[in-house]
Amino acid sequence: MTLSVSAFGLYVCLLGLSSLHMIKVVLKRKIAPRVLLGHPWIFANEVERVEGELSGGEVVVVYTHDQKFVGQGYANPRSQIVVRLLTRDAGAVIDESFFLEKLRSCWEYRKRIGYTENCRLVFGEADGLPQLIIDKFNDYFVLQTLALGIDRWKPALVNALQELFAPKGIYERNDVPVRELEGLPQQKGFLSEPFDTRIIIEENGLRFYVDLAQGQKTGYFLDQQDNRRAIRSIVKDADVLGAFTYTGTFEIHAAHYGARSVLGLDISAQAVAQANENARLNGLQDRCRFEEANAFDVLKQWAKEKKQFDVVMLDPPAFTKSRATLQKAITGYKEINLRGMKLVKPGGFLVTSSCTNLVPPELFLEIIAMAAKDARRSIRQVCFQTQSPDHPIIPAMENTHYLKFLIIQVQ
Repeated sequence: MTLSVSAFGLYVCLLGLSSLHMIKVVLKRKIAPRVLLGHPWIFANEVERVEGELSGGEVVVVYTHDQKFVGQGYANPRSQIVVRLLTRDAGAVIDESFFLEKLRSCWEYRKRIGYTENCRLVFGEADGLPQLIIDKFNDYFVLQTLALGIDRWKPALVNALQELFAPKGIYERNDVPVRELEGLPQQKGFLSEPFDTRIIIEENGLRFYVDLAQGQKTGYFLDQQDNRRAIRSIVKDADVLGAFTYTGTFEIHAAHYGARSVLGLDISAQAVAQANENARLNGLQDRCRFEEANAFDVLKQWAKEKKQFDVVMLDPPAFTKSRATLQKAITGYKEINLRGMKLVKPGGFLVTSSCTNLVPPELFLEIIAMAAKDARRSIRQVCFQTQSPDHPIIPAMENTHYLKFLIIQVQ
């Protein structure tokens, strides 16, 4: 569209009037350097004043104490994080087109790095869309809007997905407690025409059932897809034990890569049932089976009985989401890895993960070293990786670097 000079002037004038009526958030003189260095979170104790009526969910413009522009973002006065920045561009217009182009950019990045069939399309702050998660499973999408500001734009996000992908289905998995901190209800359901939420995806030449409505998080842990390939060489002809298996993806990969036998343990009967289904789906049920058990108790008992395996794999859930219980999490990680090491034959391998973002990589390696010392075993690192790059890491945002994946040889 070509605007005449007068029309363009009117357009600029209207934009100016719009910006004048935007709610203005002015920061205190002393704020954390991270805000000006690019971090999108602004905490309530960093705000000097709000000019305008802020009820929650609106897009606001943020300035420093001396009136220098910082960015635009959505705000929520009920949240500890009062503003989450969307852009540092003063001229950006936050509307449906803004979110369409953001999702288009996310998709172009995933295509460029080779993650298209199953991937995390949007990884929140790492993609410039704070508290938004969108996972792509073939032609189906699962969406989480975890802050009030992004929840308001849910219809625009659905429209953008429809325009970019013409998907077979979109499902909302907002049944997570963190939404309550934003004054939002927990809920889940269809954002498109209803469809069968139990689907089959392919990963590394294998097939897996994924339950988009009932599975953990968005139904499947896409962040470990590269790490599941990393076990290929060490499991060949091995007797393998997996603990905290969920739906059995690591264990089924082990069987596929030539393990002699694979046993997986999980405390959830539903997860065990689906894991055994996944084994049958891939024709690996003769070498790969799953049992319902408390992994903490079983590993401790089997260590006393001196049972041993060629490879032990541990993929526990996050042990803490609060700094207040960080020490308890450290103790938990040390204990479970100590028990795992005791079950590894000399010269065998321990495969272990942590998805607790409050445990940084250096601390995780220290925990493993402490566990090895207490187990009186010597170890050497085979590989140390993070999540797959469709979950990009932003160096200044520690919460984006959450997954640690480690393979060690245990002597």
